[in-house]
Amino acid sequence: MTPPGEEVHVDVEGRTLKLSNLGKVLYPATGTTKGEVLDYYARIAPVLLPHLAGRPVTRIRWPHGVQDMSFFEKNAPAGTPSWVRTAKVPTTGSRGESRYGDTLVFPIVEDLATLMWMANLAALELHVHQWSVDEDGDPVGADRVVIDLDPGEPAGLHECCQVALLAREALDERGLAAYPVTSGSKGLHLYAPLDEPLPPDETSALAKEVAEELQEAYGDRVTATMTKARRAGKVFFDWSQNAGSKTTVAPYSLRGKERPTVATPLGWDEVEAGAEDEMELGQFSFTEVLQRVEEYGDLFADALPG
Repeated sequence: MTPPGEEVHVDVEGRTLKLSNLGKVLYPATGTTKGEVLDYYARIAPVLLPHLAGRPVTRIRWPHGVQDMSFFEKNAPAGTPSWVRTAKVPTTGSRGESRYGDTLVFPIVEDLATLMWMANLAALELHVHQWSVDEDGDPVGADRVVIDLDPGEPAGLHECCQVALLAREALDERGLAAYPVTSGSKGLHLYAPLDEPLPPDETSALAKEVAEELQEAYGDRVTATMTKARRAGKVFFDWSQNAGSKTTVAPYSLRGKERPTVATPLGWDEVEAGAEDEMELGQFSFTEVLQRVEEYGDLFADALPG
């Protein structure tokens, strides 16, 4: 740990990084420091980086900790090291495009040094699109469908697990295998990899079709409507995150919540247990996730494209 304002220089795979304020508490409820956040991202990198590769990364930063203000950052910030890979992509009116006109210049996180540089900026949450860029930085189609199951109180993760099982069946009928990930917040995400990339409007239409099918069949439990007033006691089946401009928190990313929880890949047996008993499954902390990876490996590995 270093005194406030003090910097340390470290070598990360041949890159020299300046790390600062390692003793700063970023999660007051648990006393979790910036140094511990960096340690988590360094240790989880072998399973995290493959799921970030080729995907523009939007960051949510909490420079003063999760008890304070945060901000979204899409463009690579001023001072980005020259060795950080970036991709210039067209914007559809997203915030932050003014610096580059009608494009956004995203960082691409494919190595440990870039991940550590980003974490040192207190970028606790890493969000990615469902599409990626090729070696030249040009966008290619979406290689997966994502579904965000968001519970409306008093529904919770237990109800999300029940709806996830219904969604798994509906996706299976369409020839798609789904992989579950806790959101690290309240709900559950499902990812279904595609054999061939598709335009985001097609993946959005597919996800919306499933959402409306389940809403029609299980309207007492599922809603495909974004209106919050209609979500009470139901699970919102959010299909909209497949749009080309939308992002979803990456598997293994920390969340900027009261505790340092993580978007955590699951086995379907865990989802089934969570659907049976609301006490069987909760959101996982970063220490629990490291233990899970050591014990089970990457439960999300089969969701990689190709």
